[in-house]
Amino acid sequence: MKIICIGRNYAEHAKEMKAELPIEPVFFMKPDTALLKDEDFYLPNFTNDLHHEIELVLKICKAGKHIEEQFAHKYYNEIGLGIDFTARDIQANCKEKGLPWEKAKAFDNSAPIGKFTPIENLILNNINFELKLNGVSKQIGTSKDLIFSFDKIIAYVSQFISLKVGDLIYTGTPEGVGQVNIGDKLEGFLNGDLFLKLNIL
Repeated sequence: MKIICIGRNYAEHAKEMKAELPIEPVFFMKPDTALLKDEDFYLPNFTNDLHHEIELVLKICKAGKHIEEQFAHKYYNEIGLGIDFTARDIQANCKEKGLPWEKAKAFDNSAPIGKFTPIENLILNNINFELKLNGVSKQIGTSKDLIFSFDKIIAYVSQFISLKVGDLIYTGTPEGVGQVNIGDKLEGFLNGDLFLKLNIL
């Protein structure tokens, strides 16, 4: 199982990060040790600026490579919510030096995952999701605003990397990313239903 993450897939998030809008999907990867299914997340001591990034997550149900966009919908059957935790201070330092920044994104437990629902329960181009921090809404997104659709992401990524059953694709975060601290409680909602809970310890 691998975790594929799409960056800058919402225009407003790209703007808040002072980044150019991509002309093709931007992706990076996290190892399976990044996945966290528990509700407790222990804040790592190597960062002083850990940011939450709530994302819609595709679960791959069929192996494939060089998948055509028109057939991409056959390769995922569930969508859920996840968080792409980012050590923003480490990421910024790596970027300044022109270095890879996996250690800011791919560390242990950096990809909490919540519940999934079958795609039959959703209108794929109109999925609403939200992250609340201590009961206060911080990120609100909708799949309508994706720069690159789910199918386009799968078609693009599969040109380079074979997809396998159980792989997860984090499809990008909307604007409103921000810092988390010990004692915080995060809640992720998909179409108004609670899909993810996380305690920062």
